[in-house]
Amino acid sequence: MKNYYIILIVLLITPFTYLNAQELLSEKTNFTKQDTLRGSITPEREWWDLTYYHLDIKVDPDNKFISGKNTIQYKVLKNDSTMQIDLQPPMKLLKAVQNGTELQIRTDGNTHFITLNEDQKVDEVNNLEVYYEGHPKEAVRAPWDGGISWKRDDNGNHFIASSCQGLGASVWWPCKDHMYDEVDSMQISVNVPSKLTNVSNGRLRLVERIGDTKTFHWVVKNPINNYGVNINIGDYVNFSEVYDGMAGNLDMNYYVLRDNLEKAKEQFKQAPMMMKAFEHWFGQYPFYRDSFKLVEVPYLGMEHQSSVTYGNGYQNGYLGRDLSGTGWGLKFDFIIIHEAGHEWFANNITNKDVADMWIHEGFTAYSENLYLDYHFGKEASAEYVIGTRKNIQNDRPLIGHYNVNKAGSGDMYYKGANMLHTLRQLIEDDEKWRKILRKMNVEFYHQTVTTKQIEDFLSRETGIDLTEFFNQYLRTIKIPTLEYSFNKKELKYRWTNIVEGFDMPVQIKINNEERWLFPKAEWNIMSLDSKILTFEVDVDFYIESKKIER
Repeated sequence: MKNYYIILIVLLITPFTYLNAQELLSEKTNFTKQDTLRGSITPEREWWDLTYYHLDIKVDPDNKFISGKNTIQYKVLKNDSTMQIDLQPPMKLLKAVQNGTELQIRTDGNTHFITLNEDQKVDEVNNLEVYYEGHPKEAVRAPWDGGISWKRDDNGNHFIASSCQGLGASVWWPCKDHMYDEVDSMQISVNVPSKLTNVSNGRLRLVERIGDTKTFHWVVKNPINNYGVNINIGDYVNFSEVYDGMAGNLDMNYYVLRDNLEKAKEQFKQAPMMMKAFEHWFGQYPFYRDSFKLVEVPYLGMEHQSSVTYGNGYQNGYLGRDLSGTGWGLKFDFIIIHEAGHEWFANNITNKDVADMWIHEGFTAYSENLYLDYHFGKEASAEYVIGTRKNIQNDRPLIGHYNVNKAGSGDMYYKGANMLHTLRQLIEDDEKWRKILRKMNVEFYHQTVTTKQIEDFLSRETGIDLTEFFNQYLRTIKIPTLEYSFNKKELKYRWTNIVEGFDMPVQIKINNEERWLFPKAEWNIMSLDSKILTFEVDVDFYIESKKIER
């Protein structure tokens, strides 16, 4: 039990947005049929391509109840007649209708197989309506244990929000709940009591009054991943600004609880600072058509596309803490910077399989120190990311299990960030590195990707074969160890604790003079002109070092 509580403490002070403590205690390797149905591209998924959703729902806060329908538009890729739609109990899929005809549904746990009566002809675009209702899973400790947060603000008003990364969007609405297929566009219509406001993704098109309720119609014009879709309901007030960005005017909107307006106006000054830094490093914000929003919620926050949620208490750091222990983590509001960084890595570039979630979290954790780099300088940036190494557990690899909805280690955050910081040193050209990050967001613009695609891209653009580099840091828990010894004018060195073929160069200082070493698994010897008095390994490289006495 002692270790369990230690892990809970780690979870409370580190930004793991999808793991729970039990997952950290033991690696799950015996996967169920439900894991496969959720995590794989099944035959009932692969024959159709999502093009459009219209999620049209009523939220009853007093009864913690959601009801409504989702209209699913899709393009037929090949002939088939069975469609997989996901919706998790206790939510109930009531019926499925196509062209006025109710269809047969076979349910297997979280998965619903709908038999279509009409021929599905290749290249046709068809519609299906699925009706549902129920009491969705209530979030216990959002966003780690997600679902719907049914809370009240200090004035007694309902304060409600969704969060479902890892758990899956199907915990509260019926959808194709797999990351590989993003819908091209979407409308979200949410009916709530008239005293409340619903904020969702995209732009607000219409507010419709219906008796003592209002329906808020939001339109998303860009592709969006399923867990990025959200509802946020409360006694909100709104303020906004127009940011002069790379692609012209960008609307930046902020929705906060009425009593927090003045605090938000001060704290959210960091939002345009974030935009300036990230457009510099990553290229233009990927969702100009849908605007950018920060929305206050009753939990810590999440990266919902164009509707980033915020609950960090209007303070810098992570709930007021510096995750790096260097002081630099208190120079910015962690949730504003980290969750907005996901607009580039998670929402623009999205992993096809949850096993590759390191793409989301590694690059986004790295964005924290690039924000510092832009506003406070390169030294601050390096100190911060190096400081976060104390959060790395090295419990299991960063890449998880494919086709079963299983992510890798929570180390994907700061081990991922330090891996990328190490890669920056290998490139030796910060402007080239910036151009690579920008090109990545162009080449994979609004796409779902695999780890291999990212590895191949970075090897090509850096001009370095990074095969063993990524095998080392992504696929093992081994940290390369530079073993060395010196005697008078001779330095002896090698790599240990490495994968086969690992030969990453590393910078050192001998007698305060910078040098590159090119270690391999075998011992190497360097002869020098003068006696070795001091030897230092550059701390920017995420490695360990060990002096061998001889």
